[in-house]
Amino acid sequence: MSTSRKRSSAGSRLFHAANNTALTLIALICLVPFLNVFASSFASTQEVVAKKFILFPTTFSLDAYRYVLSTPTLFKGLAVSIGVTVVGTVVSMALTALMAYGLSRKYLYGRDFINFVVVFSMLFSGGMIPTFLVVKYFGLIDSYWSMIVPVAVNAFNLIIMRNFFQALPEGLEESAKIDGSNDFGVFFRIMLPLAIPSIATISLFYAVTYWNTYMNAILYIMDSAKWPIQVLLRQIVLVSSGMQAEGTSVDVIPPAQTIKMAVIVVATLPMLIAYPFVQKHFVKGALIGAVKG
Repeated sequence: MSTSRKRSSAGSRLFHAANNTALTLIALICLVPFLNVFASSFASTQEVVAKKFILFPTTFSLDAYRYVLSTPTLFKGLAVSIGVTVVGTVVSMALTALMAYGLSRKYLYGRDFINFVVVFSMLFSGGMIPTFLVVKYFGLIDSYWSMIVPVAVNAFNLIIMRNFFQALPEGLEESAKIDGSNDFGVFFRIMLPLAIPSIATISLFYAVTYWNTYMNAILYIMDSAKWPIQVLLRQIVLVSSGMQAEGTSVDVIPPAQTIKMAVIVVATLPMLIAYPFVQKHFVKGALIGAVKG
């Protein structure tokens, strides 16, 4: 018995050591492209031209960031993206949570039909032109709401949250109603606090979607002063490939490759900063919502 336990213990330790080594190597492999992008954005002109792959630049240069940040409208676009992301995430989570809770209740009239419509919308969409006509009909063209309303509820996120509410014991709702609480009281006082992991996860999904808003801005926003950061960064990359952007104060334009790398860093850094705050809820919220169909 003692020998068997020792063998089992030794085999378990060997397995965990091999597993940790393999996962560490995979993590490092996934990290290499990010390091290359970050290092290339700080590399000098000569080094970027001479090398195709950089992990540790020999000469640090801030020319790419000076060029990107020298555009006067960049900070306006950053403010637009932050506003759209915050407001859009709040609106989307409010609509998604309310709708998901309603669809999770078996006694809801027409529940099966509404669930079918939600799933159908995941497979088929109206298309670009019909969506544009709907946005135009409601007077949202050239409005910040045009970047929020058309994507306010995502069917996939809705299904995840609906399944999360379905996984909660029905006795919680019954007990609350026996104590005199109505449906809104059950939702806000009991169900919503229990759904914090799911809310944190889906909020991150929505925040990333709104932060990366590009196509909707191109289609619906005519005033360049209302462009979000992604559209402005794309314009900076295009201009850097040809001529100096209007209003910039940089005398020498760095290579387009370095500007692309700096743009990637600027565009992804806010999401990378926000991710650790919801990371502990990420796996739990996503998997709990996927247990039941």
